[in-house]
Amino acid sequence: MTDPFDPTPADRFTFGLWTVGNPGADPFGAPVRRRIPPERILERLAAAGAWGVNLHDNDLVPFGASAAERDRIVAEFQRALAATGLCVPMATTNLFSHPVFRDGAFTASDPKVRAFAVRKAMAGIELGVELGARTIVFWGGREGVETDAARDPRDAIAWYRECLDLLCGWVKEQGWELRFALEAKPNEPRGDIYLATTGHMLHFITTLAHPEMCGVNPEVAHENMPGLSMVHAVAQAMECGKLFHIDLNAQKIGRYDQDLRFGSEDLKGAFFLVRLLEGTNGRPAYDGPRHFDAHAYRTEDEEGVWDFARGCMRTYKILAARARAFDADEEARQILAATHADPDGVAELLRLPPAEAATALAGLDLDPDALAAAGRRYERLDQIALEHLLGA
Repeated sequence: MTDPFDPTPADRFTFGLWTVGNPGADPFGAPVRRRIPPERILERLAAAGAWGVNLHDNDLVPFGASAAERDRIVAEFQRALAATGLCVPMATTNLFSHPVFRDGAFTASDPKVRAFAVRKAMAGIELGVELGARTIVFWGGREGVETDAARDPRDAIAWYRECLDLLCGWVKEQGWELRFALEAKPNEPRGDIYLATTGHMLHFITTLAHPEMCGVNPEVAHENMPGLSMVHAVAQAMECGKLFHIDLNAQKIGRYDQDLRFGSEDLKGAFFLVRLLEGTNGRPAYDGPRHFDAHAYRTEDEEGVWDFARGCMRTYKILAARARAFDADEEARQILAATHADPDGVAELLRLPPAEAATALAGLDLDPDALAAAGRRYERLDQIALEHLLGA
């Protein structure tokens, strides 16, 4: 009998070369696993039921490789993609590892560094297009400061905008149908990173020359590090049509960026996130890849890496099943229907033109004491959700 939680390509699960390829190094210790060749990564991901693989430019092509070496590596990778049936839905550019980016990339004070970052991003986009990517992610890992004595943050934001406007215009001139997904993070590796949350990014996008091309790529760990809600960040992005990509992992609040296996921390938050993405409550679902930006514990050997990858996908599918069961639960539906009930049509009054709304609202019999006395039954509703999550 087929296990309903085994992943299949129809689930559209993706991993980055940098995720399953992570060798287990950290700031206090050297790598503990050998580098896994990209072709082997593709083979094992396909066997595990993944749909696609994503990459930074230098995950595949070493920094400084010659044009001939670059073309050879890309051709071999394309053959492996064809053999495994995997696709590359997203590509990104590493603008944080090389020492040239120690003071930022698009926000570096030195305009020559900003120019180099744009040129490198162009090459990364060209690689993504060659591999079939339709989404380009930008994570500003070095776009920040340790001291605000370094520059006025307004200058940094303006430089960031200039670089993205240039890249958007260049992509349009090439005739490529691409979307840019901007990824926020509050800190690490910089003391403070500009545009620290998904909300910051959503506003920033409205100031760009081509806002229609740009959306966001929220990450669980990046929202949870400062104690924010990933569910709320993703909901805001979905509500305004800007959820272009998503990074799924797990994180303990207040810790360094852990990139843990999806669902391994804050299981309740993961449950409500999957419910949101899958649209099990009747709202539109997210239609993009379910990308896991996480890596295996440092304790693991290579086989443990594939345990980690399977675990991410299975947990997502289990949570999706639990979310469907919760949203079909009759008692939960009754509680929600009661709390949203509007027998007098008051909600429609709030949608009237301001003058009409003011007149209509003035005539309403609204007793604040009576309204305040009504319980919501959220304790029971939350317990129902928890019991479905626990499989009880």
